[in-house]
Order: sequence, then C-alpha cells, then structure tokens
Amino acid sequence: MAKHTKCNITDRLLKSLKPEADRYDVMDAAVPGFGVRVSGGRKTFVLLTRYPHSNNPTRRALGEYGVMSLEEARDKAREWRKLIKKNVDPRAIEERRRQTTFASVADEFIVYIHSKLKLRTAAVMEHNLRETFIKRWGARPITEITSSDVSRVIGEAVDRDARYQAFRHFALIRRLFNWAIGTDRYGLEANPCRRLNTGDLIGERHARDRVLTDDELRAFWRATERLGYPYGPLYRMLLLTGLRLGEVCGAHWSEFDLKQREWTIPGARMKKTKRGAQPFMVPLTDAMLAVLSPLPRFDGGDHLFSHTGGQRPVKPNHFSDVKERLDAMLVEELKQMATEAGKDAKRMAPAPFVNHDIRRTVRTHLSALRIGEEVREAVLAHVRPGIKGVYDRHQYIDEKREALTLWNNRLRAIVEPPPANVVELRAAQ
Repeated sequence: MAKHTKCNITDRLLKSLKPEADRYDVMDAAVPGFGVRVSGGRKTFVLLTRYPHSNNPTRRALGEYGVMSLEEARDKAREWRKLIKKNVDPRAIEERRRQTTFASVADEFIVYIHSKLKLRTAAVMEHNLRETFIKRWGARPITEITSSDVSRVIGEAVDRDARYQAFRHFALIRRLFNWAIGTDRYGLEANPCRRLNTGDLIGERHARDRVLTDDELRAFWRATERLGYPYGPLYRMLLLTGLRLGEVCGAHWSEFDLKQREWTIPGARMKKTKRGAQPFMVPLTDAMLAVLSPLPRFDGGDHLFSHTGGQRPVKPNHFSDVKERLDAMLVEELKQMATEAGKDAKRMAPAPFVNHDIRRTVRTHLSALRIGEEVREAVLAHVRPGIKGVYDRHQYIDEKREALTLWNNRLRAIVEPPPANVVELRAAQ
C-alpha cells in the first residue's frame, strides 16, 4: 500500500527520490491534493481529489516528471482544481483538446480536400500541410494558433527567398482555418490570418514571366538525356507537349493509341474547372513518339513513368530533388556550350526557373510561330472563357496536331542547329 509524505516539493527533492519495494506518494504542501507517485523508476505527478460524478477521492495522473516540469505540473493541478470547483471534469476538457489539436483538425481537412479536389492538387496540399504546419503546430489546440504563429512560418519562407511558396502556404493555411470555422466543430471563432496582409508579409506578387532561352533549351535537352528514366523522358514530354506536370506524370499506356497517333487524357486527370474537367486529346508527333518508343513496358503496371514497375506513377509533388539535379546538369551543359563557343563559361549560369515555366516557354514559341490564339489555348488545354467555352465545343484536333508539329520542328532546330551554327550539338533522341 502506498505511503504518503507531505512536504514542499522541489526539483532537488524530485531528483533525490529513489524507488522502493512498494510504490509511494509524496504530497505537496503548496497545492492541496498535488503530489508525485514514485513507482519503479518512474515519477508521475498526480492530483488526488474528489472529481465530478464521483463520491470518493481519486488519484489521476497529470504527467511524468522529466517530460513535464514541476512548475507545469503545479499549474495544471491548479487549473484542474478550478474546473472541479465549477463541477467540470478535467478529463472531458482534455479529451476535447485532443480532438481539436491542429493535427487532428488538419487530418480531417486533408480528408475533405481529397474528396473535393483533383488527386494531384490534394496530394500537394497534404504534403505542404504535414511538412510545414503539422510538424510545427500538431499538438497545439487549433484555437491557440495566432496570427504571430502564421506570420512566423510565412516569414521563414520569405527569408529563404521562397516567395511563391510563401504565397501558397498562406493561401493554404487561410483556407484550412476558414473551413474549420465553417464546420463549427472545433470552437474556432476567428481566422488568425484575417488581419494579415500578404503585401506586408511577403511583398508584391508578380506574375511569373520566365521563358527559357534557346541556349537554355539546348542545354535542357542535353541535361534530360543525362537525367535518364523516368525523369529525362518525362521532362522531354513536358517540353514537347506543353502539358502540366501532373498530366504527364500520371500517363497510362492505356491512354495511348499509337496507330492513330493520339493520347487521350481522361477528364479525371485534367485540371478541374467550374464546368468540370473534360477528356483531352494530345496529337502525337514524330518527336513525341521518339521519346515514347524506348520507354519500358512493365508486366505489373500500366504507368509510363514509374519507380514501381508501372504500378504507381512518379509523384509531381516529389520533384524538388530531381529539379535540383536537372538545374545542376543545366549549368554544366551551359558552361560546356560556352567553352565550345569560346565564351566565358562563368557567365552562363541560368536564372532560376520552375517546372511550370516550361509550359510558358511552349506557349511563347507557339505565338512566335503565328499560330492562332484559339489553337494556342487549345494546345495548352486552357478553358475558353465566357460564351465561347459554353457554345464552342470544337476540339481543334487537326489544328493542334499542326501546331505541335511546328513547335516540335522549331525545337529540333534549336537543340540540333545546323553545322554552320557556332555550337554543334549531338542529335536529340
């Protein structure tokens, strides 16, 4: 049976307590009912008192010494005693807090976005939530997250010069808080983002206008050859088609009709719009078929670009390491090209670009080829606005084929310049 000793508990006393054959309690003289139980090698803070809906005094654990400090344990004991005086069971309060931690609310939000958004979009949002916010705030009640907490996270992204990431993070966390308020389940009454201004936090948001130069396209084509499967041919398909990263990453062989030279992407894999995503047909050019032809065919799966024998596609939100490798190779190729041309290799470092800038580069070259606006937009699977999008259902298949053929020929001339050019490149695959 536990023995009881009453004294002023200090850290020095706690460290001196030794295990005995029987467990025992040391009670505090400062806070009624508060004490520490020594059992084996463990020292657990407890509160011995009569809890609501109980006729007899009961001992409940507050936390373990070492994990919880003496000061924290005393404060918790005092808070529990105040709740008990109001006939409120502290256990019910703690259970509610566990259900409304940021991690638990974020997990429910993740389930929600997966039910409402495209798989790739939801996966990227989930990754950002888990890596940026849940790791930091997971155990905290969502009602305790403040505007200062939010601005600190966004400020860190700005400090490492990741401004576009900062904008995405802010939009994501603001959306989570708005959703949590709308559910009316977590006791959250105000969005901590509501008074924060992105202009003050991050700065003015400029639309991206990065387009790869001809030298960069030449170096890009070389680098993708070195990059190898699956990312090298995947990047080449991005450049040849102008498609979005997720649309190429998720490609299945069953979507291709190589005899008809057509690739039909199901609506479920296209970008969602207010009118719903529609299947999208990509006419296959000779250059695209040259990229597709050497790709492996797997018995266990249908995906073109895969690390798992075709069972699962590469994930578009796991490209950071791959992009770093590509960037490094691009710099090497540009320096080599400069050396071959007798230029200063040190001045050939490219400006940073993101994967989506490849799509903008394609769009820019389509304009330079004097391809009509409607066809340019159709090639990139942009939804036509207003009345055109409602009534004009023409798919521009023949026009897209001609446009992509012109663009692929132009690209070949860039990456495979004639011998008279100052830089002679090996043939593109």
